[in-house]
Amino acid sequence: MLSIVIATLAILLLGITILARLPFHWWWIRSCEFPRLQIATLALLTLLFAPFSEAPWRWLIVSSSLVTLVVQACYILPWTRLWPVQVQRAEPGHDERCLRLLIANVLTPNRNAEGLIELIQQHSPDIVLTLESDDWWGQHLDAALASQWPHAVRIPQDNLYGMHLYSRLPLVSPRVERLIQDDIPSISTGITLPCGDSIQLYAVHPRPPAPNESEESLWRDAELLLIGKRIHDAPAPTLVAGDLNDVAWSRTTRLFCRISGMLDPRRGRGMFSTFHAHYPVLRWPLDHVFSSEHFTLRDMRRLPGFGSDHFPILTTLCYRPSRADEHETPDADRDEHREAHATIREGKEREQET
Repeated sequence: MLSIVIATLAILLLGITILARLPFHWWWIRSCEFPRLQIATLALLTLLFAPFSEAPWRWLIVSSSLVTLVVQACYILPWTRLWPVQVQRAEPGHDERCLRLLIANVLTPNRNAEGLIELIQQHSPDIVLTLESDDWWGQHLDAALASQWPHAVRIPQDNLYGMHLYSRLPLVSPRVERLIQDDIPSISTGITLPCGDSIQLYAVHPRPPAPNESEESLWRDAELLLIGKRIHDAPAPTLVAGDLNDVAWSRTTRLFCRISGMLDPRRGRGMFSTFHAHYPVLRWPLDHVFSSEHFTLRDMRRLPGFGSDHFPILTTLCYRPSRADEHETPDADRDEHREAHATIREGKEREQET
């Protein structure tokens, strides 16, 4: 009986692994990309239990578990310290070229604004980006941050897609955009660094593929790829930050990086999983910062929770265009550009089904 249970689990894990590789937008397929670490851990456990299984089932368990483990490891290893870093480490000094960015999905019903404000004041970032922030959150953040972070873009919404951006540094031509769906905002703005140079920031929070949100990932994918295409078409020193409702190793996020040429500071350093803050076993990286080749990384850390289902993440990047050639920039081929263009067009044309 134990052998059958272990074999069933091994086959189920292999099936989920295969499903995640299928190029479809259905939420139940795309969700298979999220728990790769958890699936790999379970596959390792079934492999360890294989010697205790009966002979007819043993080789089925071993073969299924090995395939699952190898495939999942290929996806998650780049986000461990076993992999070379993708964004080079910043050298000491050049503080006037560095930007400290704090991202926090506040979880709209969460009312522990004091907890987040304490973290902000403790770490004193140059930029604060909050997601899921409504009028209540906006009022509390304004009262605490307006004097020290005087430059702001406020988009209070009560549909879980509100957004607030606070900055110590001057913002250049900030714009609120609704790229794919009218109820999903994003922010694009220039930022003037203390050294006098300007960089571009995109702040995003697309809708996730989930039964209570969207039956497909199409609209999330289209928004990310549209931003990626903009960066590709008008290359400049750029950061992309926010809750992407997607994991770092997903098909869409990897395609976004190849289309845009953006780099992931976590590669070679760790996953920095930010969701779910209350369930350590079910945790993956949903809150992201991507940078163009013009930046090096001084520091990246996950901050303590403050009642939200997301941990905040704090990243310090330095604008060092003279070191751009130290980075290996990802690049998309012709077929991938066609795929991105088709996804963007379909996302704009189709109405969302929930």
